Amino acid sequence: MHAPRTAARSITARTLAARSGAALALTAAAGLALAPAALADAGRATGPDGQTLTVSETDGLPTGGAKVRVQGSGFDPRKGIYVALCRDNGPDKAPSPCGGGADTSGSGGASQWVSSNPPPYGKGLAVPYGPGGTFDVEIRVTPELSDSVDCTEVRCAVVTRADHTRGSDRSQDVRVPVTFGDDGGVPMWAWAAAGAGGAAVVAAGALLVPRRRRNAAAPSGAAA
Repeated sequence: MHAPRTAARSITARTLAARSGAALALTAAAGLALAPAALADAGRATGPDGQTLTVSETDGLPTGGAKVRVQGSGFDPRKGIYVALCRDNGPDKAPSPCGGGADTSGSGGASQWVSSNPPPYGKGLAVPYGPGGTFDVEIRVTPELSDSVDCTEVRCAVVTRADHTRGSDRSQDVRVPVTFGDDGGVPMWAWAAAGAGGAAVVAAGALLVPRRRRNAAAPSGAAA
């Protein structure tokens, strides 16, 4: 005797639902497995020369803005750096634009200039390194980096990068990814899977397909 068609449909629907759920779980697991080590620990990252960068808060920051504590160690005291929230454009590309721009005056609060040998006009403005290339500063972060760059829509990180005296030097680039919003935004591994300048498609709380934003060009500017 054959099972009633309604029962068969019900079994098929349950089977498809189970398979879909398993596929989403595998996708998420794969994303976590592929994520770089620096992204696994959202509050801490290691730089190309062994520098360490730690950020006090990184997940679900208030969209209205927040102050975060940023600590570093192992940096080269001969090289000045900026500490700021920036768009993360990917490896070997300057993080840009950044909140506060190239704030050599130190008045904005959105970035900090750390240097033990700044130009004459930087005396008293730049924060000097401590022993062992260390620093401990606070910055104010908000998701809107410019009129066209919003960290709730693109990948951003609290970063260190060489200051304006060594603008092309990428050896000081260290990134700690951050998200904004009560729900924490798109998971860190999703941005990693999406790639530099990418966007992740999310529906009903589940990551569906990471994809690149069309016509997304990396913004230009110095430390802006």
